[in-house]
Amino acid sequence: MIESIPGLSAGVIGFRASGEITKKDYDQVVFPIVSKHLQAGKELNYVFMVDTSLKDFSPGAWIQDIWLGVKDLFKWNRVAIVSDSERIRSFTDKAGHLIPGTYRGFTKGQLDEAIDWAAVGETNAVSH
Repeated sequence: MIESIPGLSAGVIGFRASGEITKKDYDQVVFPIVSKHLQAGKELNYVFMVDTSLKDFSPGAWIQDIWLGVKDLFKWNRVAIVSDSERIRSFTDKAGHLIPGTYRGFTKGQLDEAIDWAAVGETNAVSH
């Protein structure tokens, strides 16, 4: 399931993935919120907390995740991926050098820091 992270500043959208993740989660939760954010003319400052194993993402969810990233490629600004998986955080940090926007991995214990960084950028971020 993917659920919205409540209480974020107006310039940040965030989600928490837990348990089994399916295409339906993206279609019913992620895409509507991202679309509304973009229609308001805002850049994408995005927090995604992975609180489940990557094995819990269905093939349809993976396709939707890729589509989410590619669909509005040049509108991504800051993307914080929160996970206790070193592989996920490392991939996030490396991906940021290949695609538009700034990407950074954070541990679950750094969720508040990730949210702050997504809102204001490097000036408020502490390296991990």
